[in-house]
Amino acid sequence: MSLKLLTTSALAIAAFSASTALARDQVQIAGSSTVLPYAAIVAEAFGENFDYPTPVVESGGSSAGLKRFCDGVGENTIDIANASRQIKASELEVCAANGVSDIIEVRVGYDGIVFASDIDGEAFAFSPTDWYRALSDKIVVDGAIIENPYTMWNEVNPDFPAQPIQAFVPGTKHGTREVFEDKVILAGCEASGDFEVMKAAMGDDKKAAERSCITLRTDGKSVDIDGDYTETLARIDSNKDGIGVFGLAFYENNTDALQVAPMSGVVPSTESISSGEYPVSRPLYFYVKKAHIGVIPGLKEFAEFFVLDEIAGPDGPLAEYGLVSDPELANTQAVVADEQVLGSGS
Repeated sequence: MSLKLLTTSALAIAAFSASTALARDQVQIAGSSTVLPYAAIVAEAFGENFDYPTPVVESGGSSAGLKRFCDGVGENTIDIANASRQIKASELEVCAANGVSDIIEVRVGYDGIVFASDIDGEAFAFSPTDWYRALSDKIVVDGAIIENPYTMWNEVNPDFPAQPIQAFVPGTKHGTREVFEDKVILAGCEASGDFEVMKAAMGDDKKAAERSCITLRTDGKSVDIDGDYTETLARIDSNKDGIGVFGLAFYENNTDALQVAPMSGVVPSTESISSGEYPVSRPLYFYVKKAHIGVIPGLKEFAEFFVLDEIAGPDGPLAEYGLVSDPELANTQAVVADEQVLGSGS
């Protein structure tokens, strides 16, 4: 980091700390729609059990939340960003450039990405290859890279019903999208053998082949959902052939409307995710701006409360809602208590 950035960061933090008396008294949080319900539960319980105002929790997606988080230091910026993926190096650079240099990464638990359809519709059992062949913009047929010709699921896999392909997937601003691309679409491209064909056709350019694999078709068979999972559910309700990508917790709270499909032979559940058996799972995080600790009342207390055994542990309210408890939760508790920042080596 340059001296200029260090100076900017130091001045921003000093100015913010000097204005403690004028700072707002309510923790402000934004980001992942997957983490949103957990954070809302914790915020409500925190407000009931502590002499601090209930934190404000907003959604908007992981990328949008981290963008707001990295806008700078001060009471006009958020204190915490929720994310269903880790913060990227490029985002850390933006943070640093804007004076957000000390960031505490808090892993709260795990969630699974599930594939669900109307409760009364056809049953499916998927592999990543099925989703790649159904949704990728280009696939390999008879050794040639062509635009995806499939319109029916039984064309993708003869074991599937003759049902039109209609998928509702998380939009690009959601952390869920990146996990979907990496662990499902790209994994299916690789498992099918198409990745090697694409890489060879692109001059052995691995990155270009990866981009080709995960670029989704734009002919209406794959529809990006920029809202939360309730929008995906509404789309399926109006189109019974639709299959949506959801978080495990949302599915488990809507089993009266949805049926879930196994992935690679494994049914998604708290047990199969915590054991690592279910292949499409991801850790969930929130990021705390250390410069705001001691300035925004209750910020550290909220972070510590969030990761208590009684809250985020296997018998806590978040587990009841669908969070898969982190077996290393004690380590996370130490990170928060000691205010260990990214890159500290602690």
